Amino acid sequence: MSSSPLPVTLLTGGTGFLGSYIGAELVNRGAKVVFPVRDKNKISAAGRLERILKWHGLDGREKNAVPWAGWEPEKFPFGIDRVVYCMSDTSFSERNREQVWTTNVEQLERLTERVIRNGITRFVYISTAYAAGNRKGPCPEEPVNNGSFHNVYEESKAAAENMLIEKCRTAGIGLTIVRPSIVYGHSRNGRTLKFNALYYPVKTALFLARVYREDILEKGGEKAAEAGVFLDPDGRLHLPLRIETGDDPGVNLIPVDFFIRALFAIMESDNPEGIFHIVNPQPTRINDIIRYTRNMFNLAGIRGCGPEDFVKSPRNSLENLYERYLQAYLPYFRDHRTFLTGKSTPLLETRGITCPDFNENIFRICMSYAEKSNWQSP
Repeated sequence: MSSSPLPVTLLTGGTGFLGSYIGAELVNRGAKVVFPVRDKNKISAAGRLERILKWHGLDGREKNAVPWAGWEPEKFPFGIDRVVYCMSDTSFSERNREQVWTTNVEQLERLTERVIRNGITRFVYISTAYAAGNRKGPCPEEPVNNGSFHNVYEESKAAAENMLIEKCRTAGIGLTIVRPSIVYGHSRNGRTLKFNALYYPVKTALFLARVYREDILEKGGEKAAEAGVFLDPDGRLHLPLRIETGDDPGVNLIPVDFFIRALFAIMESDNPEGIFHIVNPQPTRINDIIRYTRNMFNLAGIRGCGPEDFVKSPRNSLENLYERYLQAYLPYFRDHRTFLTGKSTPLLETRGITCPDFNENIFRICMSYAEKSNWQSP
C-alpha cells in the first residue's frame, strides 16, 4: 500500500465532465491521482490534463496529478490503492452499439482483470440510475436483472455493473457502485463541460427560434408563416410547439456540486460497499422546464401535452422536426422510474448533504453559462 495519507487513485474518465470534477476534488484534498489520458486533437496527454486542471482553478502542473499517457488496460502503473472508474460512452444511438459496448463493458472488463492481478482491493464505479432499464415505479439500490432498456447506453451500464459485481465478489475486492441521475452544471455558477441531457432540448428549441426569428426579421417571414411561427405584439416569438409529456412525472436532475459531495461522503463512509443512488428526492416537471425556457428566452406557444392532443390535432411540421431532433431523449420526458435511496439517504443526511431543488433561478444560472460558453465545451 502507498505511504500517502490518502489512497493513490487511478481515475478513468478524468478529462470528462464528472471525472474531471472527481479528479479536481481528489487533487484538492492532497491525494495522488493517476489520470489515464490519451493524446487527442494534436494535444498531448499531459497538455490535456493540464488544461482540465486549470479549468477547475488548479495549477495545471500539480505534482500529485500524474498523466498515464497512451494508457492500455494490459499495462498498469504500480502503487495504485483504488480505482475510480468514470469513463463512459454516453451515446444512446443503436448504430453506435458496438462502440458503446466496447467502451462501457469490454474495456472495463479488461481493466478489472488487471485490477485483480495487481491486488487492488477497492473499486468505485460511476454508473447511472437509468441502468434500472425500461420499467415503471420504484427502482431499488440493487443489481439489475431487467432485460429491457430504453437504449444501448442503459443496457451497457447494467451489463457493466453485473460483470463488476461478479468479478469483484470472486476476487474479494470492495466494490462501490454509484448511480447518479441526470447531472447538470454547478448549482451556484452553472459551470459544466457537457451540454447534453437537460441542455439539449433547450438548445434545440432556441436554435429553431433563432432560425424563424431571422426569417421574420430579415427574409420576410414566409417560412415562419408556413410553420405557424410569428412575433407577438410584445416581441415574443410564438412557436406552435407541443411537447408530449404525458402525465408529466418529471425528470430527476442533480447538480454536479451535489454529486461530488454525495460521492465523497459515500466513498469515505464506514461501509462504502454496495449500490448507492445519488438522486433528487423531488423530480422536476417537464412543464416547469418549458415555463422556465419561455420566461428566460422570451418565447410563447411552447407547451407540454398528453398523447390525446395529437389524436385531436396531428403534429405540425415544427413539432415533427423537434421530435426528430430529440428522439433519443423523449422516453425521459415521460419517465415513471423512481429511485429508492434506502442506503444513500441516511448516509448523506448524517452529513447534512441535501440536493437543491431545480428551480427557475438555477435554470437561469445554468443556461446563462451555456450561452456564455456558446453551448460548447472549452
